[in-house]
Amino acid sequence: MVRFDNIKALWAKRNKSAEAEKGLTASLDELMAQRRNVRYLQVRNRLDTSIQAGDVKSAFKGRGIEMEEIREYAFGDDVRDIDWRVTARKNVPYTKVYTEERDREIYVLLDLSSSMFFGTRKELKSVTASKIAALLGWLAQENKDRFGAVIFDGKTALQFKPQQNMAQLLAIFKKISEISRNGGAVKTEPKAMRKTLQKLIKGLKSRATVFVVSDFATFGDEEKEAMAVLARKTKVFCIDVYDMLEKQAPTPGEYMIENNGETLIFDTRSKSFDDEYVKFFANKRMKMQDFCKKFDCHWLEVRTDVPITRQMKII
Repeated sequence: MVRFDNIKALWAKRNKSAEAEKGLTASLDELMAQRRNVRYLQVRNRLDTSIQAGDVKSAFKGRGIEMEEIREYAFGDDVRDIDWRVTARKNVPYTKVYTEERDREIYVLLDLSSSMFFGTRKELKSVTASKIAALLGWLAQENKDRFGAVIFDGKTALQFKPQQNMAQLLAIFKKISEISRNGGAVKTEPKAMRKTLQKLIKGLKSRATVFVVSDFATFGDEEKEAMAVLARKTKVFCIDVYDMLEKQAPTPGEYMIENNGETLIFDTRSKSFDDEYVKFFANKRMKMQDFCKKFDCHWLEVRTDVPITRQMKII
């Protein structure tokens, strides 16, 4: 039986001549060019109303470490800031207000494992994810925040500690581009993502904001446990990068697919195929969304065939 989460279209497997084609790799030039998109994300209501925008504005409004005042709780305030002593005395919820923190840490955990090197429209998931990571890096630079990254290739994780300088940003972009050119050649190892999350948690020395950019294909129970620990320690944004073929079943027919290195014929003409296919990916996504709600992680879906500036909003 062929598992949906293990299949990969053969046409997405690239040769040397195809590596230069747009949408198959994230070049250094493309990552550097994301700087021009920063201004589009800093203006409210400039998004296409047909695309649901993900609001990640709070990521770049850090909570400071110095308390400024105590006032009555208002809708939208962080429940973690409630002053329970004053609340008990007044019988009305009161919250602590902090001075806005400067020089914050912004982390990106970028998943470039083999499942990310798939795409049927415009570009591979790995390319979209890399552009998102680059854009967040430029936003951190613009806001004078320290930017760090953990880049996961399916086996190992390379960590860049947060810094606020162009040399650091360029080094991150070069490594992303290098892994992108390898085309997901590294076989994803079991539990490698969990170890990557644990490595990130260990490296967080202060309260930070963490963006996990992935398709979450490798996130099982153990990975979610590590994510829960991360969410208790810091603010987490889960950015789910997906291809439309993962949301809608392909046209009925026979397809050549690759399953763990073996070439197979995949028949999609069964009457029950469409329903099973859609349910599989929908249930997988719903489980991650439920997890995010439970542990107060922010969830955002990003399609590969729609410009990221139309799907993300940072104010």
